[in-house]
Amino acid sequence: MTTIAHNLQKEPLTANADFLPINGTDHIEFYVGNAKQSAYYYQTAFGYQLVAYSGLETGNKNAASYVLQQGKIRLVLTTPLTPESAINQHLVQHGDGVKVLALWVDDARRSFEETVKRGAKPAIQPTVLSDEHGQVVVSAIHTYGQTIHKFVERKNYKGAFLPGFVPKQSNFEVKPVGLKYVDHCVGNVELGEMNKWVQFYEEVMGFKLLLTFDDKDISTEYTALMSKVVSNGNGYIKFPINEPAEGRKKSQIEEYIDFYRGAGVQHIAVATDDIIATVSELRSRGVEFLYVPDTYYDDLAERVGHINEDMEVLKKLNILVDRDEEGYLLQLFTKPVQDRPTVFYEIIQRCGAKSFGKGNFKALFESIEREQALRGTL
Repeated sequence: MTTIAHNLQKEPLTANADFLPINGTDHIEFYVGNAKQSAYYYQTAFGYQLVAYSGLETGNKNAASYVLQQGKIRLVLTTPLTPESAINQHLVQHGDGVKVLALWVDDARRSFEETVKRGAKPAIQPTVLSDEHGQVVVSAIHTYGQTIHKFVERKNYKGAFLPGFVPKQSNFEVKPVGLKYVDHCVGNVELGEMNKWVQFYEEVMGFKLLLTFDDKDISTEYTALMSKVVSNGNGYIKFPINEPAEGRKKSQIEEYIDFYRGAGVQHIAVATDDIIATVSELRSRGVEFLYVPDTYYDDLAERVGHINEDMEVLKKLNILVDRDEEGYLLQLFTKPVQDRPTVFYEIIQRCGAKSFGKGNFKALFESIEREQALRGTL
């Protein structure tokens, strides 16, 4: 199984080199209704530092963007400045959500050419962006829904983020919560579309199928889904792809697709080295998490064996634990971070485990179903 990368070290090229070498996640761009207020939320609630800005003051008449960073995670929050903007049309359909999963590459032109010749639909032709700090080459291809993968080549650039952005700092004290890097990003697609997009990642981007979960693995009394996890050559990028499966009631995937109006990014898993400290701090700042009943912890020690953390503390914070053959992991999911029940976050700490918490699926999905019932969408 592919190893989890704790940094963005690059591997040397070999005779069997990956035709799409990726150094890591460059950034994740959200289209949001009010980027100024969203940026404040991510600074105060999640501890991201404001590092760069683009907007009217920088000559951008179409959109305002705030770049936030914590550890190796970089979020870009973009809002339209005109009603006829394509960004505005995206918001009308989808609400706040992820538009761009940007990948850090050494050669954005070659990344574009290699994927397009294998069948990718072009989104942005290779483009050179430059300012006094150097130049960046960007290109992009379409993936599921209206999501795009942007290839970012920044080896000749020393600026705050990209040309067109200026450095900008938070104007109040921001305290990080210990988030380190993007562990994985999960996409939801329509019924019958999962294998199509897995094939896309395999054939167009050279990813490998890492894991498969069927409706027996991920089901409750009422709902089910299927999921396959694809990973790039060095394992730095992992994309689980979910689709709904037949169940007695509407699954979380169907609810997402109904409210997002199509396929899109469901959640982003962000890693921490101390989930107890991270979740404690997030809870104190008002971040809402899914609730798992105390009965989950009744036989936890028997199910997962010895762990270093105090079980009572995990129970108090509602943190889940799972074990695979290589270690264990701790994880917890937020509630959606906007009013539409779409995008949410996973906080994850890996203690050797390279899996995705299969042992927690049932408890998590029952928790999500309780939220769906409150929303009247189950």
